[in-house]
Amino acid sequence: MIRSRAFFLARLLMAALSCSVVLAGCAAIDSGGNAPPQSTGPDDRAVKAGGTLRIALDAEPDRLDPTLSRTLVGRDVLQNMCEMLYDVNDKLELVPKLAAGMPEVSGDGMTVTIKIRTGLKFADGTTMDAAAVKTSIDRHRTLQGSARKSELGPISEVTVVDPATVRLTLSQPFSPLTAQLAERGGMVLSPAALTAKGAEFSNAPVCVGPYKFATRVAQDRIELVKDPNYYDAGKVKLDKLVFRTITDATARLNNLRSGDIDLMINVSPVNVSELAGIDYLRTISSDSIGYQGITINIGNASGKGTGSAQLAAPYAGPMASDARVRRAFMLSIDRDALNRTVFRGVYTPACGPISPVSPLSSDAAQACPKHDPAEAKRLLTEAGVATPVKVSLIVISNPDAVRTGEAIKSMAAEGGFDVQLTPTEFATALDVTDAGKFQMFRIGWSGQVDADGNITQFFQTNGSQNVSGYSDPQVDQWLKDARASQDIDKRRELYGKVITKVHEDVPIVYLYRTKNMVALNNKVGQVRMYSDYILRLEYAGFVE
Repeated sequence: MIRSRAFFLARLLMAALSCSVVLAGCAAIDSGGNAPPQSTGPDDRAVKAGGTLRIALDAEPDRLDPTLSRTLVGRDVLQNMCEMLYDVNDKLELVPKLAAGMPEVSGDGMTVTIKIRTGLKFADGTTMDAAAVKTSIDRHRTLQGSARKSELGPISEVTVVDPATVRLTLSQPFSPLTAQLAERGGMVLSPAALTAKGAEFSNAPVCVGPYKFATRVAQDRIELVKDPNYYDAGKVKLDKLVFRTITDATARLNNLRSGDIDLMINVSPVNVSELAGIDYLRTISSDSIGYQGITINIGNASGKGTGSAQLAAPYAGPMASDARVRRAFMLSIDRDALNRTVFRGVYTPACGPISPVSPLSSDAAQACPKHDPAEAKRLLTEAGVATPVKVSLIVISNPDAVRTGEAIKSMAAEGGFDVQLTPTEFATALDVTDAGKFQMFRIGWSGQVDADGNITQFFQTNGSQNVSGYSDPQVDQWLKDARASQDIDKRRELYGKVITKVHEDVPIVYLYRTKNMVALNNKVGQVRMYSDYILRLEYAGFVE
């Protein structure tokens, strides 16, 4: 269901710092066989108690620590055992979860008060209260290596007012605050477990959620079991969730067809037509609010979020040092052809981090540099570099990612580049690129409901996901101003300026937006997956 821009504007202006910048995104269900009869909306079939749901992930999750986690597959696991202060509903509207209501914001926007639900317990039986919220938010914003630092940046102090109330003091007004507290930055962790486990918390995380951590076997499976301490445990039907890592999309589908798994994420466009002909399976799909692209190492010499520095061999070269070379590479890529040939027309070409249905979108945000290999070669001549320009590209080592890499390699050759593909296991690729040991990396972002979450942490100097090492004082100021403003027109204009500058400097080459798709057996009901592409399995089960 797509709502009018006026609807979004009204919600934004009513919400102060609660960030009702909401994207349209009801998940559509394309049904087959014995699937629910409706074509859109949630699957509300009754499910029975008991059973184990087996889920195939397309990559190995990184650390199961909300402070440090970066991957979508990791978030899929965490979502079902670590609830946030806020969440989104099927329209991507922000709603309270562990919080008792929406934030109360002071007139100057510098103080935010949040009421916490009472009577809740962590999986270890300890009490979740305002002190636990303070411990978690402080850890998210200060722990060394935290991926949440720039997401929660303007929070300068967290104060426990009483056991059911926390007060956040900000260094400046912060429009995306509630949206960020509906992400991993809003997940509340057991202080007792943090004290007991220290740096090993990710090996056995403890939160509030419908399921709790049981075991993990690296490169194989993660198991969660129903948590009897969960406040809504009576509505949780399944006994166990088993997340298996199966990187090959066709292998995932074969396992689903054979009944070895019950649900698979990230259906390959190559398999869409085949799935349509299997009457005992169905798909859940939605339009993505994220993006897929290529991150280029410009100045990440010593680790993400550490600022920009001169690169050394073998990562230095004209791609890193000259924006004209990066623009030439960008112009070499034919996004339309990539979608037609590799993705069977299922995905959508894209040139920026803001979804076109966002109220923060604009002509500048959607501007798209055209495929122009002749201009690419002219820019390389102007830059005075010898062609072909040799550059390495890390791609994830699964068939879909390698096919995409091969297509990019072929297109870039027309513009004067010799791309060397380096297939790498996903978690390893993250470690390598975080450390700055790369030239280019083919990676994407699943998207957040406020555009700030898709932009600032990637481009702000010292941003916690700034893997490219990009740094520009004017961009930093525009991003800071956009975060502080409650004026949607001003925010839209500022993000448009940022994206125009990014197209000039090219720390990221945007390529396409996916169609979020999961496939599952018809016997599985009550699975929720919205446009943020997060699996919500708290009320899932096997149909009666």
